[in-house]
Amino acid sequence: MESQAAPNPAARRGDAPQDAPSAKWWQLAFGVLCMAMIANLQYGWTLFVDPIDAKFHWGRAAIQFAFTIFVATETWLVPIETWFVDRYGPRVVVGFGGVMIGLAWFLNAHAESLPVLYTAAVIGGIGAGSVYGTCVGNALKWFPHRRGLAAGATAAGFGAGAAITVVPIAKMIATSGYQDAFLYFGLGQGLVVVALSFLLRKPRSAGPVQRKSLRLPQTSIDRSPKEAVRTPVFWVMYAMFVMVAAGGLMAAAQIAPIARDFKVADVPVSLFGLQMAALTFAISLDRIFDGFGRPFFGWVSDNIGRENTMFIAFSIAATAIIILLNLGSNPYVFVFATAVYFGVFGEIYSLFPATCGDTFGSKFAASNAGLLYTAKGSAAFLVPFGSMLSAAYGWSAVFALIIGLNIVAASLAMFVLKPLRRRYLAEEPGPAKPETHSLTLA
Repeated sequence: MESQAAPNPAARRGDAPQDAPSAKWWQLAFGVLCMAMIANLQYGWTLFVDPIDAKFHWGRAAIQFAFTIFVATETWLVPIETWFVDRYGPRVVVGFGGVMIGLAWFLNAHAESLPVLYTAAVIGGIGAGSVYGTCVGNALKWFPHRRGLAAGATAAGFGAGAAITVVPIAKMIATSGYQDAFLYFGLGQGLVVVALSFLLRKPRSAGPVQRKSLRLPQTSIDRSPKEAVRTPVFWVMYAMFVMVAAGGLMAAAQIAPIARDFKVADVPVSLFGLQMAALTFAISLDRIFDGFGRPFFGWVSDNIGRENTMFIAFSIAATAIIILLNLGSNPYVFVFATAVYFGVFGEIYSLFPATCGDTFGSKFAASNAGLLYTAKGSAAFLVPFGSMLSAAYGWSAVFALIIGLNIVAASLAMFVLKPLRRRYLAEEPGPAKPETHSLTLA
């Protein structure tokens, strides 16, 4: 039976500052908008690859290495940026991120050598990571009793945010050149993030975490990051994260070259009362499906289990790529197959943090999830390999790799991670009740 803390006299008198009930929803909205502003740094990059190559002839693999640098910098620095957020608050870190984002795309607009392009990728990664890590962490603090909803919605902003900018970016590249698109969108998104940073803040008071019992195997002990990384469970999750993220990052970075090689990029497609080029339609629909899939699959996993949901999602991803490989020269199939693929790919950003929280507890949930998130940075190093593989053997080899990675990850989820986690939780000291532990979503 849990003991209740004695009421705070200051709180009874009304002296302690309290947040308005609507404040947390405003903070969530500000965080989602910030994430939407940085989304095209990753998901809009594919539109710039061929124009840059056409101007400088550096080769797709060399240009895509900038994307790898960006993702690695964005992910691996999240634990450090979270440390700054805890000490200085979200405003300073997000404001800094907005400045770095604007500077990165300003450099991209004027880059006439690969070292400058790579430098801009580092700066952009630092800026995007500052915004990403801060907004997710701030959402967790404002919603201690709805962490799954808050983290899923915030991650959805990053997944779907590019949908609102991909069309104008594509049009500006076509009419004014990629340099103007880098310059004006970079400065614009940087200014918006800086402005929103002044509205972000942490909660004035931390209330008790409201828990609810679900039939999911969960821990009753909080594990520190140092303890978590010593377990086989963590590294199985890390390996699975790398596998699935690698395929998604390859597809995100290469979708424009793939569409052009399939000769569908500029083919008009009419869907939902709209008509636009297949590539533009695909990227827009991909972002929408990606954003919707993150909270949706988080909700599904609450009801049928994390590993079961992973198995379903990864299997659908492999099937979508098989269809794309065989029928992708049809522009309608190209649009729908890529949309389905990204719809099930984005769930890794909600399922893995949730599984991490289930396994290692709530006290260090943000730090443990941040360490697991670095798997995305590790996966980014396979993106240039995908470019080299396509140059040597064609897109069928790249698709075969993505299909294989998803099939292996699906198998690991059901036949390795699921029993391994159950054994790990069953070995906890004390009366272990893995079926009725409270749910904590990171």
